[in-house]
Amino acid sequence: RRLCRDVGAFVVAVHYRRAPEHPFPAPYEDCLAVTRHVADHIDAYGARRDGLAVAGDSAGGNLAAVVAQAFRDEGRPLAAQLLAYPATDFDGDFPSRTENATGYVLTAENIEDVQYLYAGDDPAVRRSPQVSPLRAETFAGLAPAVIGMARYDPLRDEGLAYAEALEAAGVEVFVRTYDRLVHGFLNLFPVSAAADAATGELFAELGRRLGGAP
Repeated sequence: RRLCRDVGAFVVAVHYRRAPEHPFPAPYEDCLAVTRHVADHIDAYGARRDGLAVAGDSAGGNLAAVVAQAFRDEGRPLAAQLLAYPATDFDGDFPSRTENATGYVLTAENIEDVQYLYAGDDPAVRRSPQVSPLRAETFAGLAPAVIGMARYDPLRDEGLAYAEALEAAGVEVFVRTYDRLVHGFLNLFPVSAAADAATGELFAELGRRLGGAP
């Protein structure tokens, strides 16, 4: 609701199938199918054809990133992608996974368990771009990105690595690491002034890339 209010956009929330009952590729296929449907029927939503974006946080940020890559590969333009503390590399070795392994809501063990339930232990699956978007062959031509990470988050460094990879490929990127926050801060704005400010900034940046109106 806040995303809809702050951005002034029509928001389609994808009720995608979830692991462990429905592991990869089911969640990815659901998100891609819905995004294609909205793109193909954008007029029915009363929205602009040049104003389609994807957004997600945590696992949703991972799915938004891989859908953005699929749309790039299909020649379908997106106005923006909002990625809040996304998982971008299932088999990467990042300092924040150790530095913030425990004590900050999401633990490194939580991540390992969830990623195993989603993608199993086959390196070919875990390292595919549809699971680990940081392992894509190229990042050129991707939609402008708004990326928000938390200082005390095991996923911090892989999110920042994704931002760096996009920037190196010439993609427009707005990226922030919020020093006082933990994983999941988009849901904490009612109780945390720092989370409220971070959420407001990220949504404002997305709104700018969408022209500030539906």
